[in-house]
Amino acid sequence: MTLQWTAVAFFLYAEIAVNIILCIPFISAQRWRSVFNWRIWNWLSPYWNKCFITMVVVLVVLFLDAVREVQKYSDPQPMEDAKVNPNVFDHVHMKLFRAQRNLYISGFSIFLWLIMRRVVTLLNQVADTLANSAGLQAQVDSAVKAAKRSQEDNLKLKHAILDEEKILSAKNQQLKLEVGRLEGQLKAAEEAVRKSNAEVEAMRRQAKGLAQEYDRLLSEHHQLQNLPRAEDKKDQ
Repeated sequence: MTLQWTAVAFFLYAEIAVNIILCIPFISAQRWRSVFNWRIWNWLSPYWNKCFITMVVVLVVLFLDAVREVQKYSDPQPMEDAKVNPNVFDHVHMKLFRAQRNLYISGFSIFLWLIMRRVVTLLNQVADTLANSAGLQAQVDSAVKAAKRSQEDNLKLKHAILDEEKILSAKNQQLKLEVGRLEGQLKAAEEAVRKSNAEVEAMRRQAKGLAQEYDRLLSEHHQLQNLPRAEDKKDQ
């Protein structure tokens, strides 16, 4: 194996190890988020996209080279030459095996490189979602507590209103009784006033009759007083 394919193989093994570590179930997304927020990753973040694209280009070039090698040693012409010479046959198969091995190594390296980037992105998204859900859960809990407090306050207010309505109803009943009593007293007073007016009217009429009788008697008295004088004048 040449130096470049040895490096690709080690890169593939590193990718496998990193992906396995990222997929460990008992390490939460929040912990991975805290790891991704280390200062060293912030320092390397400006170069991350360039490094990612560079590795993709390198791996694609090596993959295409491996495809070319596989096609080269899979053609009929080398196989026909290999049938003539057994040593050449073994050599061609060895080259074909190495080309296929390099093809698999480069292909899986590209695949795992993309998978690793996607896993890191998903872990960050899951961490953000969990953080947002925790905040939303806290808001929901506070809203539920506020709703419970509001419901309790509404119940207290309802009970207070019912008690106030009962008190007002009792007061209204007392007022109705008081109004009924006062109406009775008013009717009695009106009846008394009417009787008093009738008595006053009767007394006024009686007084008028007495005044007329007094005037009549006074007139008769004057007439009786005038009679002796008239008789005296006649005697003279």
